[in-house]
Amino acid sequence: ERHPTAHPSSGRPRMTSTAATSSLTGTTYVPSSSADSKSISASGTAEAQDRFLKLLVAQLANQDPMNPMDNAQMTSQIAQINTVTGIQQLNDTMKNMNTQMSAMQVLQAGNLVGRGVLTEGNQLAFDTTAKTAVGAIELPAKATSVKIQVTTAGGQVIDTVSLGELDAGQHGFTLDSSTYPADTPLQFKVIATNGSDKVDAVALMRDKVVAVGSDASGGLSLTLLTAGKTPYANLHAVL
Repeated sequence: ERHPTAHPSSGRPRMTSTAATSSLTGTTYVPSSSADSKSISASGTAEAQDRFLKLLVAQLANQDPMNPMDNAQMTSQIAQINTVTGIQQLNDTMKNMNTQMSAMQVLQAGNLVGRGVLTEGNQLAFDTTAKTAVGAIELPAKATSVKIQVTTAGGQVIDTVSLGELDAGQHGFTLDSSTYPADTPLQFKVIATNGSDKVDAVALMRDKVVAVGSDASGGLSLTLLTAGKTPYANLHAVL
């Protein structure tokens, strides 16, 4: 007994073709270069324009014959899609430029590795050879009296040094550490006044750059020997 067979030209789909299509459709593509990203961006722009044109054609086909869309309305809609497309292309361009700028910043900041910097903090840095301790302060206004209190991590005051009268700005100081406890991390506190008024001084500590990189937002960040990872914007000076 003979059974009828479907001719390849019939409208019935082939299972092998459907499976292959499903496999390709379910595959996630991850762009591996900027060229791939640009291609995807261009494809997205073309799709947006295609959707707009289809909507415009549907609107024209279903408009009221007694009250058709005038030329001004059509021109306005075309101008709107061109504006949206232009903004999207501009955003893509700015993102690419931002990525390139971040990479250039990291390369240029490589020269900072090994350099001394000043950042906010109250940790004293020691020179064991010269038996000195160093730090810095920043004054927002003139102070007639500035004192440095050296303390332990627990807050015990072991020394108080007067720096006298200082103008507004950044000032470094060096203390004789020959009488300080050995191998003990010490901190300092700034007490600044202008007459009877308190001056809000900022304590700055010396540190050393050991690595450079970028943070999650693409900004430049530094890894400091004492303070750890610190945004570049938090530096007050490079020594």
